[in-house]
Amino acid sequence: MAIPQPGIFAIGTKAHHHLQFDLTGEPSELLACIGEIRDGNGTVAGANIVVGFAPSLTERLWPGQVPTGLADFEPIIGDGGYTMPADQHDVWIWLHGASEDAMLVVARQAVEALAGVAELAAEEQPFVYRTSLDLTGFEDGTENPPIDEAISAAVVPGGEPGAYGSVALLQRWEHDLSGFEQLSPHDQELVFGRTLVDNEELPDLDDHPSAHIARVVIEDDDGDELEVFRRSAPFGGVRVNGLMFLAFSSDRARVQTMLERMAGVDGIRDRITEYSTPTAGAWYYTPPIDLLH
Repeated sequence: MAIPQPGIFAIGTKAHHHLQFDLTGEPSELLACIGEIRDGNGTVAGANIVVGFAPSLTERLWPGQVPTGLADFEPIIGDGGYTMPADQHDVWIWLHGASEDAMLVVARQAVEALAGVAELAAEEQPFVYRTSLDLTGFEDGTENPPIDEAISAAVVPGGEPGAYGSVALLQRWEHDLSGFEQLSPHDQELVFGRTLVDNEELPDLDDHPSAHIARVVIEDDDGDELEVFRRSAPFGGVRVNGLMFLAFSSDRARVQTMLERMAGVDGIRDRITEYSTPTAGAWYYTPPIDLLH
């Protein structure tokens, strides 16, 4: 039976590891190596493994399986030439679990298993900050659906191309924490559109259309919110830090619209982009487990 990769929905993990690879061998060899990585991950290590493939590679592996509208990431150019850059790779592996050391062990095993088939192109080790906060101090993932509703938000419906898989967006953002921290607490709240202490939506949000929450809440023609399932986590140290933005969706369109609104394609740019800059972006298809086998 086709079921989504369970690691997408495994919440509460503290340590994360993102690996992105460029294909150097044959796709058929790649799948065999991916199977080796997944089969070698026992319950003792406790690593949740999620594997995604670039849309262009997905079409080579499983013709006709690419979700509607999904293609390799292209730069998004918004208000005043503001750009969200692309950094698309062929394969993405997301590991997350209880401890950094265990994830590092599995990450090294994954790189070794793919040697000669795919070359490591990008790596990041995010972590959970306090109570799932962004490094700005604001709560991350506030708009996430309840876990019981996350599957319908994140999984492509049956009968459609890519059914029971998921569309994944992975973006790397670098923060200007010093600049953000120079704002008054109220101005910081206006950037996000939420209060810092109790995480409540600001009552006068209509007067601040560039607030982050006003930009990223997407609705359909009936006014119902089109939800995505976010699994973002901060990364970095003293000099360079930011957020690995990770979102799963049942379709590409809603996430693409969210990115375009953040970039200000409609003329209103998200204020969060004044203090955080995207440095890389990629789309991936995370197939159901039966395709990985």
